[in-house]
Amino acid sequence: MASFTKSSSFNRRALTSLAIESPRSSSSSAFNSPIGSAFTSPRTTHNFGGSPRPSTTNRLKEISYLFQVLILAGTIVSFLIIIAGGYLYVVPSLGQAFLGYNGALQFNSSVTDDKECDIFDGNWVVDDNYPLYNASECPFVEKGFNCLGNGRGHEEYLKWRWKPKHCNVPRFQVRDVLERLRDKRIVFVGDSMSRTQWESLICMLMTGLEDKRSVYEVNGNNITKRIRFLGVRFSSFNFTVEFYRSVFLVQPGRLRWHAPKRVKSTLKLDVLDVINHEWSSADFLIFNTGQWWVPGKLFETGCYFQVGNSLRLGMSIPAAYRLALETWSSWIESTIDPDKTRVLFRTFEPSHWSDHRSCNVTKYPAPDTKGRDRSIFTEMIKEVVKNMTVPVSILDVTSMSAFRSDGHVGLWSDNPLVPDCSHWCLPGVPDIWNEILLFFLFRQQVE
Repeated sequence: MASFTKSSSFNRRALTSLAIESPRSSSSSAFNSPIGSAFTSPRTTHNFGGSPRPSTTNRLKEISYLFQVLILAGTIVSFLIIIAGGYLYVVPSLGQAFLGYNGALQFNSSVTDDKECDIFDGNWVVDDNYPLYNASECPFVEKGFNCLGNGRGHEEYLKWRWKPKHCNVPRFQVRDVLERLRDKRIVFVGDSMSRTQWESLICMLMTGLEDKRSVYEVNGNNITKRIRFLGVRFSSFNFTVEFYRSVFLVQPGRLRWHAPKRVKSTLKLDVLDVINHEWSSADFLIFNTGQWWVPGKLFETGCYFQVGNSLRLGMSIPAAYRLALETWSSWIESTIDPDKTRVLFRTFEPSHWSDHRSCNVTKYPAPDTKGRDRSIFTEMIKEVVKNMTVPVSILDVTSMSAFRSDGHVGLWSDNPLVPDCSHWCLPGVPDIWNEILLFFLFRQQVE
């Protein structure tokens, strides 16, 4: 019942307008119609051919009977209009928002007038078909992200699906996806948020396999944040899903002997990470960076920016981020073959720390984003990609994820003494990112 109530918060304004204003306006238009005017002024109706004579009793009875018929017909028509309006506008909204839409979802160009739909403009709706997997049965989920396994007591956060306003995200059909990925190489590059999405995709895909032993990490490594490369092979379909840890995308530099005392390390903004040669042959290449571009990970640790041989002590983080993105885009333009590799960039994913750096994970999604739906990093990504010649798809998860204050790890990690309102529970929000990712990868086949 609580889930039903929370879902309504996302559609409160729309439902209020539809449930109250639409029927009222429909009723009003009915009573102001020509039929309504015919029975609101009987005097003018009686005077069809002059004043009636008292002796014409039969004619008066006929006119009286006609008015009764008109009144009855007008009442019935008005009632039907009100009922139809309420059904068309209120009932579908309630069904989708409260219960989730359980029909087959396909990209519908007729809804969008043959224009590309903004898949990131939508709402979270309840759907009992989620979650897509059990984290305790997936060996590639880090223990710290398995919130249910770590004692989270309620499961409402698992039941939400993203529903675009003007089109649909195809439902995850695991066997179909496995076949489409046959003989492919999928590579994620970025920070721990990218690794979480990587883990999510592997667990989603494993649900379609009877022999789980056919899926393995290529170097026999356990899943940990300390390893720069992790690769999982699906031997039955001959494809790999790989992760390369590169939190800034650009190359960390060595400390120069003549640097100021406060400088302990540098970040070379004009040089891409040296492991970039491992990425270029991928079929699908998904980037992200953002969580480490904060003073606590940079200046407060003694890390400052470097361009060429010049140390840029006064450069701001946004300016440095933009320069790093331009270095990345130059590498894409000069290295990637768009006929071979599909490139995507996932935008900044918001955290939900309070102003005092406390972590309060909610039971349901937040009714508003409180400004978390906007990010200067996300805007920079869009600006840089817009000027590129190699096609890059943007997975703009910033706004949609801003509502999900219920989806974070919180205290349900492998270290409950350290709350976490940055990383996400698995299953959870990253699964939805992956459904949208798959939509982008296979859109041509879907359409």
